[in-house]
Amino acid sequence: MESSWLETNWARPFHLTLVFCLTLGLLQAIKLYLQRQRLLRDLRAFPSPPTHWLYGHQKLFKDDKIENLQKIVEKYPCGFPRWAGPFQPFFYIYDPDYVKTFLSRTDPKSNFLYRFMIPSVGKGLVNLSGPRWFQHRRLLTPGFHFNTLKSFVEVMVQSVNIMLDKWEKICGSQDTLMDIYEHIDLMTLDVLMKCIFSWETNCQTDGSHEDYVKATGEGSNILMHRVYNFFYHYDLIFKLSPLGHRMRKINKMLHQYTDRLIKDRKNSPKDENKQANTQKRKYRDFLDIVLSAQAENDSFTDLDVRSEVNTFMLAGHDSVSAGISCLLYQLARHPEHQERCREEIRAILGDGSSITWDQLSEMSYTTMCIKESLRLSPPSMSISRELAKPMTFPDGRSLPAGMTVVLSIWGLHHNPAVWENPQVFDPLRFSKENNKRHSHAYLPFSTGPRNCIGQNFAIAEMKVITALILLRFKMTAEPTKPPVFLPYIFIKPKKGVYLHLEKLP
Repeated sequence: MESSWLETNWARPFHLTLVFCLTLGLLQAIKLYLQRQRLLRDLRAFPSPPTHWLYGHQKLFKDDKIENLQKIVEKYPCGFPRWAGPFQPFFYIYDPDYVKTFLSRTDPKSNFLYRFMIPSVGKGLVNLSGPRWFQHRRLLTPGFHFNTLKSFVEVMVQSVNIMLDKWEKICGSQDTLMDIYEHIDLMTLDVLMKCIFSWETNCQTDGSHEDYVKATGEGSNILMHRVYNFFYHYDLIFKLSPLGHRMRKINKMLHQYTDRLIKDRKNSPKDENKQANTQKRKYRDFLDIVLSAQAENDSFTDLDVRSEVNTFMLAGHDSVSAGISCLLYQLARHPEHQERCREEIRAILGDGSSITWDQLSEMSYTTMCIKESLRLSPPSMSISRELAKPMTFPDGRSLPAGMTVVLSIWGLHHNPAVWENPQVFDPLRFSKENNKRHSHAYLPFSTGPRNCIGQNFAIAEMKVITALILLRFKMTAEPTKPPVFLPYIFIKPKKGVYLHLEKLP
């Protein structure tokens, strides 16, 4: 039986479409295959751990333990390509000479990694590049001048004492095992809300900001899941996933929170009253400085204001929470260093009823302990750039343009070719007698023009927190509950940081 005219003519365009789609698919497969072969050829000079053709090194780091990187650093002392799927390698470096070469250039931030942060924080100093980054950096630098930071010390003291009063009520006169991280997390949020917005949130005592705190933590976790799961690198797949749906809700809540605070400030009484309000609180907060930058430059938009505020909130909150928790854990593990810090602080502050900026600079041994803790557990694990042109390292090996290079700060600080016994907590590494290390061996805040603009704020806050805690409490580590820190945007403890606290007489 002959086919009808309709059947015959319907089949032809269908077959042509099918052949066309198969051809496109085949061409795309060939393109990806050639891309992978080119990448393998470009990276041939750099050995790496065994990799799966589809999952890359995802299984090697599947449990998210930072320590997994230690064996790799020991076996590959300069760097290695880490594959996130079959077509995307990130080249990790942790050799000081490699790092110096890398940071001496002006390559842009890696769009591949930092673009995931844009829906949450916007485009601020962390992920801007080129002239816009330079403009923002210039306009915001006055906000981190020493004269500005000095006025924040009193704010920090107030928030820390609120936390310590809570600890005294919980502990009484008994030795008490406590997860300090949740308290530290709220306290650092309290400090930032006062320093950024001059807002007395009472978040440490009334719990009204619990949703905000949980949302910031959950958002950071989702971002890291997206970075390490190459399927989520595709926007459509991530948006349709449960994580993508949850992330949109988190971003909406965080933006509404920030926008409301900025709007309230802009709608507050103008001119003389505004100046009077600033004088009444004895300091200019970060929002004052950002809005001044906007008034100075018309191209600094409301979206820029929100982005910079969100960036400072994210970086200042998570980094200090992680940094101080790691420091307190190290001091609890090493009572000899804890006691030496306590003696130094008592000699400088007495009972700690007041702390000045100048007194912070006198805490030399405490500063060495802070630096050593930041070496062992840098809050920010890495920074990344996308090479604008080929880069040749001092040993003659090269990487092509377009490669995403990741400076592993953790790997650099734990490299046995750089540091003797890198796993040992030894504050004396940073004494004046031991200052002959490589200029790029220690970079908790990066270095050069793109170093962390808030590093002096963070160090001052860590000193204030450490000093006040040591004056009122003795800390001891709990051997059955060692903290496990996970490599998110900033390191975070998986199940808290448990210490024994005992009120000092």
